[in-house]
Amino acid sequence: MDLLRSLPIGLYLEQPQTWLHKLDPRVKIAWLMSLLTSYTFANNQWRIILVVLLIISTILARIPRRVWKQQMGWLLTLALFVFLIISISPDGLGVKYQPRLPTSAQVITQPANGSNTNLVSAPTRDNKDYNYILFHQGPVKVTRRSIDLAIRVSTIIFTVIYSSNLYLLTTAPEEITTAIESLMQPLRGLKVPVTEIALTLTLSLRFIPLVLEEVQNLIRSVMTRAINWKKLGLKGSAKVWIIVAERLLNNLLLRAEQMASAMMVRGFTSPNEHQVKWHELSLKARDWLAIAILTLFWGARLFLGNLA
Repeated sequence: MDLLRSLPIGLYLEQPQTWLHKLDPRVKIAWLMSLLTSYTFANNQWRIILVVLLIISTILARIPRRVWKQQMGWLLTLALFVFLIISISPDGLGVKYQPRLPTSAQVITQPANGSNTNLVSAPTRDNKDYNYILFHQGPVKVTRRSIDLAIRVSTIIFTVIYSSNLYLLTTAPEEITTAIESLMQPLRGLKVPVTEIALTLTLSLRFIPLVLEEVQNLIRSVMTRAINWKKLGLKGSAKVWIIVAERLLNNLLLRAEQMASAMMVRGFTSPNEHQVKWHELSLKARDWLAIAILTLFWGARLFLGNLA
């Protein structure tokens, strides 16, 4: 078991370098925020378009199939499961719906002498009647509202998780922190410690693999001891895992102390005096093209994605 490689979400793909890798991280953040906010108050057609757009972008980027097959497969399975559950669940409306129009239209006719006014039933047109309940078989009932809710929730789950994962997949941690620091520069006027925040985020991203490594080592140490969990019982098993959790916390604190000592030995006093430029930010032709497409994206959202 290798937690550093088996996790399906949030891993950075170093090779091969796709065109998504080469985009400026600030542009990718703008695209990510657009994907995460454009489905707000949008119709279901636009939400489905976002899902299709993410899938097409992954294929066009030529990301190896072995990388996104498991990630996209699990997310599509989860989204489909949520869709099925919500579509057959009660829609929360206890109102008995009836047709809004009468079955036969009433037409007012005026006699020639103008003495009496008669109501005559005119034949209705042979159109399909509106049905609120789309499917009802035994305890299973699917309504228009439940289908609408199912599409909304399932597409939101896929869009939020996979768009964030695609960004992490094609953007190095150092590029992420550099882009965030660059976008937060206007906050310096409000005396916000932008550099300190960026440094903390960088150290946090660098510390995640160390946490996974410690968890992996402790799990392996428990497995190699061939503990008879049935013999220990619930209370004994809980004591073992408490000891493992305590050991994990001690190891993580030790790693953090070693990291702090390494920074002090190198003369690190403050982020402003010891800035390390991990990545040089510069907008190139492909970045301006991505910005132009983003403008068209929002134009399409305003014209096609609004609720009726």
